[in-house]
Amino acid sequence: MWRRVATECAVMARHSWRMILSRGAKTSSNNVAAAVDSILLRALKDHYLEVSKMNPPPKVSPPTPFTIIKGALDSHGPVLKRTYGKEEISIYVMRLANVIGGGDDDDDDGGGINQLFLHVDISKPGQDESLHFLCGLYPDALGIHSVSMRQKLETSGFLIVSSKYNGPDFENLDERMRDALYRYIEERAINESLFPFLQAWLYVKEHRNLMHWFKSVGLYISEKEEPVKNA
Repeated sequence: MWRRVATECAVMARHSWRMILSRGAKTSSNNVAAAVDSILLRALKDHYLEVSKMNPPPKVSPPTPFTIIKGALDSHGPVLKRTYGKEEISIYVMRLANVIGGGDDDDDDGGGINQLFLHVDISKPGQDESLHFLCGLYPDALGIHSVSMRQKLETSGFLIVSSKYNGPDFENLDERMRDALYRYIEERAINESLFPFLQAWLYVKEHRNLMHWFKSVGLYISEKEEPVKNA
């Protein structure tokens, strides 16, 4: 859905720009610049209004015992957290298609988000490193992509790329090891039951981001430049 809206905005602006160029020298450079700004502002406004009319998904609560992290919608940090004994578990989420390039476009059919990418951070007090699971999450399944030890995450970013050895490819582990790791995260309630909430949450976040983008670009374009004063 978001990809379609952004593409339509770009196509409208390019089409109008070609119409202006076709008028040739009849239009001064200042008039051309003003006309281009006007076209872009109209496209931004039209699509802002279109997106603002989209109905949000039904409100969904995270599965127990996870809680929503305050301010998550306005940051790139974790979305959910919980404790498990002495462990602190944080979950980050984004579209799987944004991580694994060349995937299909199922997420855009009907405006749905059907594939998610989870970054699960499991930390213990007094430890400098955390256990990290990178997973694909679907409506009816969860698949582990990798397991590694990394420095504990701060709230400043989504992923920390480690220069250390991050362990073998998950698919290269024997079946017994893979099954044990799946049981490990299942015991901590990390499974497909997270999908309905994270799907709805990500929809709301992307909707907010797109609304903010249309608004901020429009404000930038429409802001009048102050005349340059001679020193």
